[in-house]
Amino acid sequence: MYDPSPDSQAASREGSPQEAASDPVANTATQVFHDHRELLFSIVYNMLGSVADTEDVLQETWLSWTARNQASSAEPIGNPRAYLVRIVVNRALAHQATISRRRETYVGPWLPEPLVSPLTDTYVPDNAADAAVRAESVSMALLVILETLTPLERGVFVLHEVFGYAHTEIAEILGRSPSAIRQLAHRAREHVHARRPRYEPDPHVRQQVTERFLAAALGGDLDALLQTLAPDVTLWGDAGGKGRAPAGQRPLHGRDKVAHLLAAAAPRSGKGLDIAYRSVNGDPSALLFAGDTLYAVLVLDLTPDGNQVCGIYVVANPDKLSHVD
Repeated sequence: MYDPSPDSQAASREGSPQEAASDPVANTATQVFHDHRELLFSIVYNMLGSVADTEDVLQETWLSWTARNQASSAEPIGNPRAYLVRIVVNRALAHQATISRRRETYVGPWLPEPLVSPLTDTYVPDNAADAAVRAESVSMALLVILETLTPLERGVFVLHEVFGYAHTEIAEILGRSPSAIRQLAHRAREHVHARRPRYEPDPHVRQQVTERFLAAALGGDLDALLQTLAPDVTLWGDAGGKGRAPAGQRPLHGRDKVAHLLAAAAPRSGKGLDIAYRSVNGDPSALLFAGDTLYAVLVLDLTPDGNQVCGIYVVANPDKLSHVD
């Protein structure tokens, strides 16, 4: 059973202390995996953009890890963190073929599953060179860009740019030469930075723009929408063919097209919705509820000056919202 959480471990020990004491190897393996679980989840999620697929990869990694630790003839693992990261990265890459086949039949634009957490009232400016990259790495906007990389390029980008692994370390993880990893890293970095300059709008500004945008969009105010949107704005509406929220067969580009679509859809899609503001993939965003049911998650991407919306991401596929508390 895959559930190496502290609560489940405590319940197991309390329910059967003699059984727990009789298998110290299993208990140690569980604790080590739990200690690294947050890191493993973050790596795989940034590589796949899917919570469900990430959990599948973690389960496979957990089973492999426990089997390795319980094997009587196995040599001790000197660096469990490196061992687990190598397993989880390669299993995530192996999952890419299945994910690619699934997306070939997906209806409409595909967006990552949102990671939702409470908003924080305080904002601490970045004090390290890579802190901005780490914060931006989980954003919806950057995850969408990472979808355009090859699986290997994305894996190398995530490990190097997000988690700070050296090229030599990544080469060992992926079983490739350091020079090949450096080439993959260079291509990935150039591709990402060409499509998304490094900037991070103030969270308070982002929330204010989100509130203005929702007031205009749900109210059907075309003039206010036109003022809020950047000329080259793009709308991604991921409903998975479920008929929820404004969504088309492909992303919609251009201020006039996006504004007219949102204004026209307001009486139908915006009626009776309640708004709750949360952090989604690290950015202040909005959750739209129809009664007690989560209807959609809205994430906005802003222009570098923070004055206008250049990207609108609407996740309305109920299958992608089922994990949101």
